[in-house]
Amino acid sequence: MKRRSSLAILAAGAMLALSACGGGGDSEAKSDSGVPLVEDGKLTVCSDIPYEPFEFVDGGENVGFDMDLAQATAEDLKVELNVITTAFEAIQSGSALDTAQCDIALSGMSITDDRKTKMDFSEPYLKDNLGLMVTKKSGIKGIDDVKGQKVGVQQATTGETYAKDHGATPVQFEDSGLMTQAIQTGQVDSVIGNISIISTAVESDDKLEFVEEYDTGEVLGAGVKKGNKELLDAFASTMKRLYEDGGYDKSVDKWFGDVADAARIPEADRS
Repeated sequence: MKRRSSLAILAAGAMLALSACGGGGDSEAKSDSGVPLVEDGKLTVCSDIPYEPFEFVDGGENVGFDMDLAQATAEDLKVELNVITTAFEAIQSGSALDTAQCDIALSGMSITDDRKTKMDFSEPYLKDNLGLMVTKKSGIKGIDDVKGQKVGVQQATTGETYAKDHGATPVQFEDSGLMTQAIQTGQVDSVIGNISIISTAVESDDKLEFVEEYDTGEVLGAGVKKGNKELLDAFASTMKRLYEDGGYDKSVDKWFGDVADAARIPEADRS
């Protein structure tokens, strides 16, 4: 689940001020399929880059799981993909969509009741439950093994609450990067965090492993401006195609590695 500091909020405010100066209401542009777009011939996507493995720059190109979904949607609409790096506060508040900065937000965004009041969401395209990551030499096999031990968590998250509830002593870190550094440098032997965060660390460091998933029900989705049913239906159509032709599973396996099975939407829940 994405969280950002007050710096992100300031950045978002500055961006909105610029947007207000430049205008930008509803656009008349449409794709050939009749889906309304903010710019003719382009699917404009707001994304908070970098946020690996969902969206980041590699070799000068935007890549990642969300970028795969964005590219597939643009191809189905027969338009060009245009990705705009946007502060996450402007995305999750709905302001980037409301001011026509973009058509759709794909940014590792959790679906929450509060955010549902600000935008319309797609069906979930990924699970982001909590998981336990440990050093291989720790011998930790599950949550029972960390009772009474120090466990790294990102402060003010569900991971911190889960650690406390299961008898562990949370060691707080301001962001996920510092939390990952802590287990890599031996400050802690285990971490409880969202699977999306754990996946990158496990893939990049063979001294770490993912040992257990906790079903907290957190899921991720794409956001559109309220009432934009045409684009929401188009995204759903693309997801249906990717589910059926194997593109979805291939992308999940590519970007989430060892935690792919914990992250993917089960076949029974795909619509």
